[in-house]
Amino acid sequence: MSNIDFIQVDAFTDQPFRGNPAAVVVLDGPVDEFWMQSVANEMNLSETAFCHPSDNQGGGRATEWDLRWFTPVSEVDLCGHATLATAHVLASEHEITGDIGFHTRSGRLSAVSGDYGIRLDFPVDLIETRDVTQVMGDAVGTEVVAAGRGVTDLLLEVATAAEVRQCSPDIGIIGSLAPRGVIVTSACDDREHVDVVSRFFAPNGGIVEDPVTGSAHTTLAAWWTPRLGLAFRAEQASPRGGQMDVELVGERVHLTGRAVTVARGILLT
Repeated sequence: MSNIDFIQVDAFTDQPFRGNPAAVVVLDGPVDEFWMQSVANEMNLSETAFCHPSDNQGGGRATEWDLRWFTPVSEVDLCGHATLATAHVLASEHEITGDIGFHTRSGRLSAVSGDYGIRLDFPVDLIETRDVTQVMGDAVGTEVVAAGRGVTDLLLEVATAAEVRQCSPDIGIIGSLAPRGVIVTSACDDREHVDVVSRFFAPNGGIVEDPVTGSAHTTLAAWWTPRLGLAFRAEQASPRGGQMDVELVGERVHLTGRAVTVARGILLT
């Protein structure tokens, strides 16, 4: 395989070295899955995205793309921040405008760029209420007031935003509670700038704490919109931090955020 460019993007932020970093590799066509996983392991970011034009569209002006995401250890079904990063690269580097379609393991997703940033269109998660148990509180190191289970993640609601920010999870317990990860969340006290705060821990995917998790907000949308309304501002309170606007539209969730390019490189393979 010849040398291939990659770009590293910080997603869900407008400031370098904040938000969630993702590497984006734009290809001419399909490549070996083992190679993609090896590249993702080498990048050692929470996700590396690989895309190429769908249906042999070819050229840099394709509007429909096949997209896959890999953590350092496995391929994932849905990733928000790496999709945002990919849309940013296609718009800024390849001059793709209008609706960009992504064909993924989670169906067709889309992204549209504007003055507001980049708006992603994702399926809303299906969430079921769960009884709160002592092990849930032990896992996050604070009292859990309500719990719900999505397709891949466990959501744990705590009483205050401060508890979300200050919690010290037991990663060993966290890994036993859900296939992918655990979302810890609370409504904000004053809601002046942000309505919902969360953190996300996914040791089973090789990620102790993810900086900003777009896909987790499809679960947060299902959890919070019955109480907060169909649209809210969300902050993920990791050390890097990031924010997005979340809107429930029928069975879809619109996640709107910004992204910034921070690095360029060449894969010498």
